[in-house]
Amino acid sequence: MEEEIRNTSLRLAKTNYGKGVFALRDFEPGEIVLEFHGERVDKELLPFPYEEAEDRYLQIGERTYIGPSGQIDDYVNHSCSPNTGLSFVEEGVFLKAIERIPSGTEITFDYSTSLDEDEWELRCSCGSSRCRGVVRDFKKLPEDVRQRYSKLGIVPKFLLK
Repeated sequence: MEEEIRNTSLRLAKTNYGKGVFALRDFEPGEIVLEFHGERVDKELLPFPYEEAEDRYLQIGERTYIGPSGQIDDYVNHSCSPNTGLSFVEEGVFLKAIERIPSGTEITFDYSTSLDEDEWELRCSCGSSRCRGVVRDFKKLPEDVRQRYSKLGIVPKFLLK
């Protein structure tokens, strides 16, 4: 039986690589898709070494991360051709649509848009025609990709220093 975590707009479902988050309705560009709910954690308190299946920490500052919440936000997968991006506002950290997302589509973001770790890398198998083969720090992305993401407003300030 397929495990599901539901809210009014999203559901958790199996993918070829585990689990992912899927839209239950259409989203328009700029629309908030979800909020990250985990506790804020200092870099010193991160588990080491990371267990790949349990590595659900999102870097949101030079030394600050959001930990796993146990909710649907823990299961958003990476893509080198994402349909959402990070949005940092006073109220919290969100994913916003950067293109039209039809109902039934998997919600993805580029993990590199929140990374400044130097030593952490992940082999990518997103299947995108623009797949870079590896997920690594924002500063290691091709210049045109960094510029595109910056123009979309989906890069946290700590990476734009």
